[in-house]
Amino acid sequence: MRLRLAVTAVAIATVFTASSPSAGRSQVDASVPQAIAALLQRIRTADTGQLAVSEEDGRFLRVLVGATGAKRVLEIGAASGYSTIWMGLGVRDTGGRLVTIEFDAVRAREAATNVVQAGLADVVRVVAGDAFKQVPKLEGDFDLVFLDAWKPDYKKFFDLVFPRVTRGGLFLAHNVINKRSEMPDFLRAIQVHPEALTTTVSPGHEGISMTYKRR
Repeated sequence: MRLRLAVTAVAIATVFTASSPSAGRSQVDASVPQAIAALLQRIRTADTGQLAVSEEDGRFLRVLVGATGAKRVLEIGAASGYSTIWMGLGVRDTGGRLVTIEFDAVRAREAATNVVQAGLADVVRVVAGDAFKQVPKLEGDFDLVFLDAWKPDYKKFFDLVFPRVTRGGLFLAHNVINKRSEMPDFLRAIQVHPEALTTTVSPGHEGISMTYKRR
């Protein structure tokens, strides 16, 4: 079943990549409540450091969570909670839970506030701190992981977290196209790992690697 879901996820990724609107043009999904859509727009407007994923990537993450039925989702690098909210909408549909970790204390507080304003505090937990220290404190495995942190650390995060991805689960990493020069060791690792099957999609323009953990 999970293999079928993974294939479905890749098919969805292909559709998103082929049909995504151009960057900067608002295309918030009609299924997003108006208040949450307005909140997402405010986060993007305030994102002067361009830390948030593109809107296309956010919508893709929500669909992917729902399509795979992910129950336990981990995000490393919440920033102000833009991608967190998109995935939070996804776990709301699956009956799952999302834990997101943000290193910067100010951004972690912003993310927590935004999660509350989105009405997702019952399914999303924001953790402030160093993910290398916080991840080992979390119990259980993860059906889906989304990594969007310091790029040179991607390989270290992969080594830490991929063993805890469920068989048939997904490990996603952001900016693998526009910042690929900052993570060559990670990009090699996801191609050669014996338990990994990897493809790259680009719903927006930054690129997301999708690594399926073989059963």
